[in-house]
Amino acid sequence: MESFVYITVKLVTAMVGLWLITRILGKKEISQLTAFDFVSSLMLSEIVGNTLYDKDISLMELLYALVLWTLMAIFLEKLVQFIPGMSKYLNGRAEIIISHGKIDFRAMKRNNLDFDQLHTLLREQNIFTVREVAFAVFETNGSISVMKNSSEESVTRKDLGLHDKPLSLPMVIVENGRVQRDRLARLGRDEQWLVGELKKQGINRIQDILYMEWSENDGMYIQTKNEQS
Repeated sequence: MESFVYITVKLVTAMVGLWLITRILGKKEISQLTAFDFVSSLMLSEIVGNTLYDKDISLMELLYALVLWTLMAIFLEKLVQFIPGMSKYLNGRAEIIISHGKIDFRAMKRNNLDFDQLHTLLREQNIFTVREVAFAVFETNGSISVMKNSSEESVTRKDLGLHDKPLSLPMVIVENGRVQRDRLARLGRDEQWLVGELKKQGINRIQDILYMEWSENDGMYIQTKNEQS
């Protein structure tokens, strides 16, 4: 019975302690967590998880661990304020992935980001084609911030009295010089068609293409490897 009471006391203490730490260090949504915030959260869970059911660790030792970790986190945050250059080592730094409508493949590799992940992040911003993007910044929390091209106005076709335009989902068919044959097949085309279309654009080698997407409405969007920002 005593062990249950002791565990309950430790559990309540841990909950109150974590609540106080959250109030002191500030609240953030999960999507806003930086790399350091994420590590801090893991460390706190380890501290609480490993001490909560361990009879050899007293209540005072649990409180000491929570207080010590809080002081260390506060110290590091204050240190970053006095030495701003440390922030990029603790939290990383935002990086431009698309600049002036061109994908920076080197920046993608530095951030371990592939084209599928880039497309997912863009779709989360309701952007289904790279041709709409003027600038895209990969944030330290893993999200992406996008500035659209000025031509992508918010005026609707209904505002202009125009008829509805048939929609088609853009399909990426070349990534870093490699043909995505399954997507090409879904379009009902083959590599011979692709080579012919590229020759019309003055491109003789598929290997020279960094990124190419096709839309039934808008046709091809191509960026060659020598066009990286």
